[in-house]
Amino acid sequence: MNEMNLKDRKVLVIGLARSGMAAIRLLNEFGARITLSERKEPKQEEREYLESIGVEIRDQDMSVFEGDYDLVIKNPGVPPVSNIVKRLQERQIPIITEIELAYQLCKPQHYIAITGTNGKTTTTTIVYELLKKAFKDKALVGGNIGTPLCELALQYDLIHQEGYYISLEISNHQLVDIDRFEPEIAVITNLTPDHLETMGSLDAYYRSKTEVYRNMKDEDLFLYNADDPILEEYAERYPIRCEKKTFSLEKEDTDCYLKDGWILLDQEKILPLSKIHLVGKHNQQNVMIAVMAAKRLGIANEDIAETIDGFKGVEHRIEFVRELDGVRYYNDSKGTNTDATITALKSFDKGVILLVGGYEKGLDMTEMCKHLGCVKKIVGYGAAGPRIAHDLVEDPIVVEDLPQAVNEARKIAVAGDVILLSPTTSSFDQYSGYEERGRHFKEIVNSL
Repeated sequence: MNEMNLKDRKVLVIGLARSGMAAIRLLNEFGARITLSERKEPKQEEREYLESIGVEIRDQDMSVFEGDYDLVIKNPGVPPVSNIVKRLQERQIPIITEIELAYQLCKPQHYIAITGTNGKTTTTTIVYELLKKAFKDKALVGGNIGTPLCELALQYDLIHQEGYYISLEISNHQLVDIDRFEPEIAVITNLTPDHLETMGSLDAYYRSKTEVYRNMKDEDLFLYNADDPILEEYAERYPIRCEKKTFSLEKEDTDCYLKDGWILLDQEKILPLSKIHLVGKHNQQNVMIAVMAAKRLGIANEDIAETIDGFKGVEHRIEFVRELDGVRYYNDSKGTNTDATITALKSFDKGVILLVGGYEKGLDMTEMCKHLGCVKKIVGYGAAGPRIAHDLVEDPIVVEDLPQAVNEARKIAVAGDVILLSPTTSSFDQYSGYEERGRHFKEIVNSL
């Protein structure tokens, strides 16, 4: 795009982390005058770099947000309902995220944008594997999945090079401040309750997801989940103006559907379900989305089949860890909301010992109570563990931390059972994120 003139413009970056640092590096390339607002002390090597390029480092006292800025880049971790954001909005200073920054500074690329409550990371990864098969070094993956778009822009010189195919996972926090971002292909995998503590309301959360298609034009393609009534409601309120193709796990009157052991698209058999090695119907949906994106980009059925056949899953998403004494252990640390845990539970028939708990997000357990048929016992741990476990069943086991939870689960497990870590909430009471929690779980299990 290269439309944004940043030379000597005063830009405030709120929050460092990986995306904030990536944004700062890119802003520096374009000659911006940068102020960083960060509540934690940067690491020494970070501070040395920031000072070497003239970044002013400030804390998050409200006085910082009374300064004179032309633009604000907000880290996705800063809640849209925070006083910081409200004050900047009152002052009518433009706020964007690093994805919008990169989009406006980069040459045109092929963006496949994947958002939704659950399934984003697995779908984004499958799409990337298909892109890699077809477009080799021109295929990239990033966004909420790990590598910020600003970082990709610098690493692959997307400022001057164009025509890359980028599988991009986008969270609602990254969509809230979209301005011109226009993906070529986009999907909302599903909509279920999450992020109440940072978005302020369910309506704000659901509405933020529709931002992914707001700028899409006639020639772009939105993949529409025909099984999701909440998406249907929001698509009526915020119409989809580009081309739309539907998919369903339940119906056959959609563009993409299941029949006789195949995924069909436009009535053509594309992929036999036997090539999908991930557990659960939800993963069939994730593959359907990836298949639809691949076909839009002209990827051959043979390449799709070979890629899906070789895909064994994503770390922390119903990830098989090991079998010990006939008991199978699964790491679903990415189960940070109730719908994600419901999805995991649907992957098993019986004998599940479910480990729940973590940071208290205040999520309601009513819906999850309807999906405990396969559950043999619930073990609650961490800050929210006692509340969640007792909201789900009358007689849970409650312990302090994850090692104790695994130990208690192992005591009651018999051959044929499943010990499943799917916490229903985030991990910030005891871990830096779901990745650290998942890795710790695997270390515990593999040391048994």
